[in-house]
Amino acid sequence: MPSTKASSVADVAPADDHVVDYDRAHSVIYLRLLDAAEEGVAWEEVSKIVLGIDPGREPERAKRAYDTHLKRAKWMTTNGYKDLLEGSP
Repeated sequence: MPSTKASSVADVAPADDHVVDYDRAHSVIYLRLLDAAEEGVAWEEVSKIVLGIDPGREPERAKRAYDTHLKRAKWMTTNGYKDLLEGSP
């Protein structure tokens, strides 16, 4: 899996009902998470490479960030994209 430099990834992804600036700024990370999940890549590897959080040093933080960002990435594909198409600020 090619490396993606994470840009200030929060410990927990947003859970808003609309797309927020964080989503826009991290859209590439969301895409990488979806690709990795589809390929069956272990969450530990994805956390380290894509999110920039070492699961060996911070297992709880890494897992929480992975789970919430993957959930948000999936939400973007089912709901969030509508905001983007409508040009929501």
